[in-house]
Amino acid sequence: MWIWKNKNYAERNLKNYISLDGFPKIQGYNLDKEFDFKEFIENYKTMGFQGSNLGIAISIFQDLVEKKVPIFISFTGNMISSGNRELITYLVKNKLVKGIVTTGAAIEEDIIKCIKPFHLGSFEAKGSFLSENSIGRIGNIFVPFDRYFYLEKFLNELFPALYQKQKENNKILSTSEVAKEAGLLIEKNEHTSEKYSESFLYWASKNNIPVFCPGITDGAIGDISVFFKNNNKDFAIDITEDNKKLTSLLMNQEEAASIILGGGISKHFLLNAAIFRDGFDYSIYLTTSAEFDGSDSGGNQEEAISWSKIKPDAQRVKVVADATITFPLLISSIIYNRKLNA
Repeated sequence: MWIWKNKNYAERNLKNYISLDGFPKIQGYNLDKEFDFKEFIENYKTMGFQGSNLGIAISIFQDLVEKKVPIFISFTGNMISSGNRELITYLVKNKLVKGIVTTGAAIEEDIIKCIKPFHLGSFEAKGSFLSENSIGRIGNIFVPFDRYFYLEKFLNELFPALYQKQKENNKILSTSEVAKEAGLLIEKNEHTSEKYSESFLYWASKNNIPVFCPGITDGAIGDISVFFKNNNKDFAIDITEDNKKLTSLLMNQEEAASIILGGGISKHFLLNAAIFRDGFDYSIYLTTSAEFDGSDSGGNQEEAISWSKIKPDAQRVKVVADATITFPLLISSIIYNRKLNA
């Protein structure tokens, strides 16, 4: 290159270089030695690119669990469509989260998976062929339509119970109260009772961990609620009560952390509630959304800081990668440590 041919130019500019001796060296895991999972996980910090961001996320998460900082998690419905459902259930079952914000799809699919499974398919499957054979596709996950037949049966038992409670208490139930009643019913319903222990809703209800769902009517729950309301005109779900409930819950925490899988309404609902405490003290984003188009889903923590949703001095990181890759690594890092210390 011409720069190095010009010796005087090169020497003059090299004198101005700062020393990087204090910076970590980029280095991958040494597979020539005996494999150690803890070292493997910790090595992500020096991988570079998003691997290093994942390493930071793992470090923050381990610190949160060790210090018992209240963790609030938000996730989109596709996280329950995927195998991340089992990891979320683990967190809820073991009381490692203080509150949950999610979507109507997540609630529906958690119920459905207690009845029948979803199946691995293909991103390239032809839509018309799947439609003709009564199969829906979520990415490369296939969902036979008969699952919604059983969901309807479940909801037809849930809604009368919700309505009865509304009349008895003379109070419209909030989305978190609806989610709790759904979780309790999963254990008793004839279609879901066999696999109730696999449900994050069940464990949230059992452990009194609120599940907030600001978009609860966006999906099958909304569809069935319309039919139910036709015959019960005063039936309703209060979508405003949970704003107060989540805000109050956050205000009562000395410190609070957010872990956000994906974006959408669940991400913003959680972050927005933290404004009244001047933001979260810790924050981990796992997402594939980019911020160039101004969407809230892709916005980084610096943007959230500008709205007082995250504190300026918060420990924070955004990992831009598929959460079905990053989330299992994040959770497995603390499961490994818990087993060592058991």
